[in-house]
Amino acid sequence: MGIITIKKNRDYRQVFTRGRYRSDRLLVLYRMANGTGGRRFGITVSRKLGGAVVRNRVRRRLKEICRLNPEAFPSGYDYVIVARPPAAECDHRVLTDSLLQLVGNIKNE
Repeated sequence: MGIITIKKNRDYRQVFTRGRYRSDRLLVLYRMANGTGGRRFGITVSRKLGGAVVRNRVRRRLKEICRLNPEAFPSGYDYVIVARPPAAECDHRVLTDSLLQLVGNIKNE
């Protein structure tokens, strides 16, 4: 089973403006209550990370982390993950540790 993704620009903007965020050197994680009881994910990877191959690799890794760790992400929220340029050089384990630590920090508020 795949993850439910945020598709509309309007929804991304809403999470960016109204949501809370936490960041580290690799990622920025935004979270906003969605009132549905489910969880949705949006992943943003800019051209600053590199070419299309690199950006898609980072996007696939982040999507897989979200898919494999659903218990880490509380239901009822929209999550937007923004990859920073150093994320292009990291392996899957480092990205996983970074994202799960950010989720833990943001849900302890």
